[in-house]
Amino acid sequence: MKSYDVPSLVESDPNENITDLLLHRVKETPDLNLFSIDQGDGKWLPVTAADFKAEVEALAKGLIAAGIQPGQAVAIMSRTRYEWALIDFAIWWVGAVSVPIYETSAPSQMEWILSDSDAVALFLENDEHIARFEEIKPNAPMVRTVWKIEGTALSDLTRAGREVTDELLEQRRRSSKLNDLATIIYTSGTTGRPKGCELLHRGFIDLSKNALLVLPDVIRVGSSTLLFLPMAHVFARFVSVLAAYAGVRVGHQPDSKNVGPAMQSFKPTFLLAVPRVFEKVYNSAEQRAEAAGKGQIFRKAAHTAIAYSKALDNGRVPLGLKLQHSIFDVLVYKKLRAAMGGEVKYAISGGGPLGTRLGHFYRAIGLIVLEGYGLTETTAPAMIGRPDALKIGKVGQLLPGCGIKIADDGEIWLRGSNVMRGYWRNPAATEATMDGDWFKTGDIGELDEEGFLSITGRKKEILVTAGGKNVAPAPLEDPLRANPLIGQAVVIGDNRPFIGALISLDAEMLPLWLANRGLDKTMSLRQAAKQPEVLAEIQTAIDRVNKNFSKAESIRKFVVIDSELTEDSGHLTPSLKIRRDAVMRDFADFVDDLYASTPMTGD
Repeated sequence: MKSYDVPSLVESDPNENITDLLLHRVKETPDLNLFSIDQGDGKWLPVTAADFKAEVEALAKGLIAAGIQPGQAVAIMSRTRYEWALIDFAIWWVGAVSVPIYETSAPSQMEWILSDSDAVALFLENDEHIARFEEIKPNAPMVRTVWKIEGTALSDLTRAGREVTDELLEQRRRSSKLNDLATIIYTSGTTGRPKGCELLHRGFIDLSKNALLVLPDVIRVGSSTLLFLPMAHVFARFVSVLAAYAGVRVGHQPDSKNVGPAMQSFKPTFLLAVPRVFEKVYNSAEQRAEAAGKGQIFRKAAHTAIAYSKALDNGRVPLGLKLQHSIFDVLVYKKLRAAMGGEVKYAISGGGPLGTRLGHFYRAIGLIVLEGYGLTETTAPAMIGRPDALKIGKVGQLLPGCGIKIADDGEIWLRGSNVMRGYWRNPAATEATMDGDWFKTGDIGELDEEGFLSITGRKKEILVTAGGKNVAPAPLEDPLRANPLIGQAVVIGDNRPFIGALISLDAEMLPLWLANRGLDKTMSLRQAAKQPEVLAEIQTAIDRVNKNFSKAESIRKFVVIDSELTEDSGHLTPSLKIRRDAVMRDFADFVDDLYASTPMTGD
């Protein structure tokens, strides 16, 4: 197994902690607008670096007055908002450990995280969260204090901390060192009970410093991003810390329905999203164009964009293609950029492969998507694309300070100062996933000669058919989800005679898709699941995907389930990964029906 390591470009002081990243920013540019708080109606309230530091320190004094001690765990359960970053830094400022909880978590999930982490205090966003906590309060006896963000709790804490001296606050701030625990982030748990990843201050610090050096065009003073992914997830959490260090202006928007209008008023220069978001943006634009009678123009524009981007890779763009691209830039691409605020130039995509089609499309319309790769266990990114070193369809190269190798069975192993210390109170799981300083990711992939990574699936998700054929579901599922009609695709076939698929419809796109075809847009998911036109569209999408696979690997039959697969339904993680066990359990009847008859023939 050949390994590749890229030396770190920085050497952090062993006495540093995450708070020093903010102090660096305040020292460099105290009056820089570090945050913009959504006031509604397209108005944003600026918060300077110096003002943010003052708010953090005031809240931290309140935590000291409330009895929070160094090393104690304090949990945060809230949607993505300014206060999330404020509380996070305040917890670190007093030497404590922050423990995020997804705001969609069920009471039983809250109970496990609070009890397992020994959290002594809890920040909740609203009354509904408090009601959830009350259900399990007797089983989380160590949580002695609960503060509600939507109320007076933060101001009450600030008031209570006025008597705490600056000297004591600084003493507490310095109590955490580089190799101390910063946060325990629980895995989203696609299988089994979530495990707590012990992430150190060093991981956030080293990654932030190195990322700033290798992505100067993206991460820089004066750039800006709108965070709408859950801050309980390591992806958005790391970017929140990185932005504070780098001087990136950050806005927050927790409601997916308001992301579009928020982008237009906030005007970000780069975005952070999972592939499903990029698919949704493309599909929505295509269906709206179809509804306006401009579907053919959009499809031609998309075809031109992809061809233009591929020609860039080949080193020469024919004159005719340049002219077509210029025309469609005025007719189509410019409007798409305007819908994202007009200033966005880059996007960072993680959580799964984006696919070459969308990568080429977005680059040609003026949005370079940099694919990153990492996990909760690696403090988010270990690899990321660079604007000047890009291979569309592949994950970019290693960040400095990180290492990678591909095991004999194809599994991706990572190492570096960003890798977790271990799983909290779970030595067996730690031992199973660590080999010395190498972390076994569970992902399957390939490295090319230049260090770019192709991810082909999850080791635990490999299906073995009754005929002994090994099939990775992801390469079949990902392109299917690109179809505007398909919400989720779950490929099945373990110990079965052939590969099949469970398909859920996209409830948001379905009415528009039906209307564009002269069908009743008010029909339910159950009705649509039996509609001949719907079934034909899905079959066409499957046929297109099957062309890239052998007969034994291709999808031979599918069934459309009559409900959505969502986070709320318990079938997706907060990062939109499929909970396969839950899907197979809840839709067992559909699976049985699919395999009860002879499969389709053909390739």
